[in-house]
Formats: sequence, structure tokens, C-alpha cells
Amino acid sequence: MSSQSGIKTAPKGLAVLLLVGPAFVWCAEYIGSGEVILATRMGAILGCSVLWAPVIGIILKACIGIGGARYTVATGEGMIDMFSRMPGRGNWAVWIVMIGQLFAGAIAIGGVASAAGVFASSLIPLKPFLWGWIITIFAIAAVWSGAFDIIKNIMSFLVLIVVIGVLYITVRTMPPLSDLFHGIFGFSIPPVPEWALAYKGMSDNPWREILPLLGWAAGGFASQVWYTYWVLGAGYGLAGGRDYGCPCDEDRLKKLSADDARKVKGWFKVVHTDAFVALLIGIVVTSGFLLAGSGVLRPEKIAPEGASVAFELARIFERFWGRAGAILFIIAGSAALVSTLIGQFAGWPRLLADSFRICIPAFAKRFSWRHQFRIFVIFFFFTNIVVVYSFGFKPVFVLKMGAVFEGLLFTPFQAILVLVGLTWVQKKLLSDEAWDILKPGILLIGSLVVAALVFGYFCLFQLV
Repeated sequence: MSSQSGIKTAPKGLAVLLLVGPAFVWCAEYIGSGEVILATRMGAILGCSVLWAPVIGIILKACIGIGGARYTVATGEGMIDMFSRMPGRGNWAVWIVMIGQLFAGAIAIGGVASAAGVFASSLIPLKPFLWGWIITIFAIAAVWSGAFDIIKNIMSFLVLIVVIGVLYITVRTMPPLSDLFHGIFGFSIPPVPEWALAYKGMSDNPWREILPLLGWAAGGFASQVWYTYWVLGAGYGLAGGRDYGCPCDEDRLKKLSADDARKVKGWFKVVHTDAFVALLIGIVVTSGFLLAGSGVLRPEKIAPEGASVAFELARIFERFWGRAGAILFIIAGSAALVSTLIGQFAGWPRLLADSFRICIPAFAKRFSWRHQFRIFVIFFFFTNIVVVYSFGFKPVFVLKMGAVFEGLLFTPFQAILVLVGLTWVQKKLLSDEAWDILKPGILLIGSLVVAALVFGYFCLFQLV
């Protein structure tokens, strides 16, 4: 039901679950390269005692995503428009994002397509780089219309496949509960075992394996930006009826009454529920792949690199649990990687279209939003072909490079920007009575501060 101002009343009770949708796109997009390859590899090398790393990464990044989503619900615009309103001149924050994300998008999308090609080739024999191109074309077809519902339905199906496969894996590889507890709460950093050091290029520094997974856990910088797009597509709060590529209606926000603000606030609970679903699925799936590496590869003293990732896992799963177990693992891994690629092709063109619209106004005047979006879809298609062909047999290398750049270096910066957006930008946009109702609580503010400090520590000390 809508008020005279056009704001729908948020559902209550179990009805909230019926509107969960952005979560499936969000987690389907961020469950992919980090979980399937990096988590499995880290489990093989360091065991389940490092479960704390992806769990912390997912929780803290989810807080950033929730902060951005609440801003979108309260204003009706995405995170990039929030960045354009930062204190200072010349859209400095958006310029940094635009330049960095052009590079990060090309590397990360190509890395995921490369990894997906490797997994698919273990099911149907075909050159991995050819599979990478085929999967890329499928992803582009899924996002070409720009419609949210199409993406949501495809991603929900792929998430279901991933969860079924991972639950099977987890049951098969589950360690004692005491080991799980220690892995999550022990904050252990075990040494790299001697057998692993025999692999070419392997470092004796365990952080070389931990940091890339922290970078990809719950996705990188872009994933949290994209979550605001999925909230816009779902129409929560003041996002209802809004189109992509549009800044907020400042006059409407300044006139927002206390009653309307309470209606908007009701949608915060929907966001929290939706984000919790994504967080829970992310933790379960990431932990499942890490446990697969710890329980299956580690006893065999195998830390696969490159194209052997999928083949080694399939071979060992088949030895333990028959061909069905191997196929189920590969299908789950392939589905996770394909869903990530679709999410990236849906998200990065939106992010860059917004960035160009803000930094280069002539771009927005010349092209409609749909054309802006498709220009960047085509751009990433060509960069994808180059990366997949060049690194088709080195997915671990490409994914680690993308994880460190896009998932670690940008995250503390993003946490600070979202904090400023919620406490300074939003206050300037809203009427005084609306601000009193919609301002962020201490828990959300504190979680963003912690995210900035924790990821800042990883960047300044462990990354160096």
C-alpha cells in the first residue's frame, strides 16, 4: 500500500521474507572465484583453522553493503551518487572510483571467466579459454536488457545449485565441531606446511593465501556498490519507482514528513533481513569450499594452481565418493563462477555508467542510461576476451591480483565514504524531522569504523 507521497508501506513479520531478492543477486555475484578456488586452495594449504578470515571478511563487508543499501532506501539513489556528494570539489571520490574500477573490472571479470572456463572444461572437454568466451556470451545475454527481475531469477536458480552442492561437500568433509569452533574463534595463523613450499612460487608467508580470500570474501568494493543497484531494482523505500542512472529528488527529500520517514524506516528491516540472508549463504558456501580443501586436498598434500584446480578436485572427489560426487562439486563450482560473472556484467557497467555520468556530463547528455550501460557491457566483453585468452590457464594468479587490488585496497576507503554518506550527506539531504527518524544507529556506525580499521590494518601492515 502506498501513501499519498508514493511511498509503499513495508511488509511485516514473515511477509518480509517474500521480498527477499537483492540478497540472491548479491550473494550469487560475490560467491564465485574467492569461494570456489581461493577458499578451497587456502583450506588445502592452511586447513580449517583459518575459517575466521572469510567469516570476518563477509560480516564486515556486509556492514558496508547494509550502510549503502540503507542510504538508497532513504534517498532513492545509489552509492556512486552518494560518493559524488562527499565534502570537497570536483567529484574527487567518483574520479578515484572510476579510474580504479575500469582496471579492476577488466581483470576481475576476465579472471572469473577464466576460472569458469577451467571448471566447465572438466565436465565437457573443450579448451578452457573457449569455455570462458562461451560463458561470457551467456552472461551478456542474461544482463543485456538491464532488467532486474531477469537477473534475480537466474541468480536465484544458480544460488540454489551452489547451496545444494556445497551442503553435500560440507557433510562429506565436516571436521569435529571443536576444530570448527577453533577455526572461527581461534584467529590462528598456521605456518605454510613444508610440502606446500615445494610448489613453484609458493611463499612461506601464510598471509599470501589469506589476504586474497579476505579481498574476495563477500566480493570487493564493487559488490557493495552493486547491492545498492539491486535495492533500487527491488524498489525498497524511496527507491520505489526510481530508474537507474538518476540522482535523488532533493526537493522531495527536504519536504519528507515524519510520517513518510517512518514508512521509509520500515524498509530498513527488509534490508537487514535481505542482507542477513546473503551473509548467511556467503558464510555457509565459503566455509564449505574451504572445508573441502582442508578435508580432501590437504591430506593428499595438494595445493593446485592454474588449470589443475578443477581437475585435481574432481579426481580426488571421484576417488572418495564416486563420479557423482565429483560431478556435483564441479557443477556447484561452475554455477558459482557463472553467477558471479553475470553479476559482474550486470554491476560494473552500471557503476561505470554512473561514474561517467557524474564526472563527464557530456557522456550522459549524449547517451541514454540503457546505451551507457551497454557501452560498458561491450567494453568488458572485449577486455574479457583478452584476459581469458592470455591467462586462461592461470586463474589463481589473475584472481589473486584482482582480489588484492579491488577487494582489499578499496575496502577501507569505501567504509569511510559510506560512513560520511550516512552521517553527513544524508543529513544534508533530509528534512530535520526525517533525519531524526532515519539517521543511522551507533551499531551501524561502529561496524563501519571497525571495517575501515580492520581492512586498513590488512592493507597497511599485512599487504605490505
